[in-house]
Amino acid sequence: QVQLVESGGGLVQAGGSLRLSCTASGRIGSTNGMGWYRQVPGNQRELVAAFTSGGNTNYADSVKGRFTISRDSAKKTVHLQMNSLKPEDTAVYYCNFQVIRYSDGYRYEIWGQGTQVTVSS
Repeated sequence: QVQLVESGGGLVQAGGSLRLSCTASGRIGSTNGMGWYRQVPGNQRELVAAFTSGGNTNYADSVKGRFTISRDSAKKTVHLQMNSLKPEDTAVYYCNFQVIRYSDGYRYEIWGQGTQVTVSS
């Protein structure tokens, strides 16, 4: 099973920055979608930023102008640059890839293990 490994989380003061990275453990198929979600206790997982299959980007209103999603040319790694962090950004962040398998075109979805981001006030 392909695995996504996340890194870059940590503790930062309000106004600071963090850069999250998510990389597939091995070669995967064609990635037609990739993004970042976050979840806090008692709440559902919510979309933060994503690439659509067409390469368009989508951001949650709460992070527009502060966060930037990017990826490598091979679509194996996705990053989330988080600037001007606020305490409200505190959550576990999960990356998500939507993949089309090379061998047979099977479509599947994989998630990272989650990385904690804590922003102190």
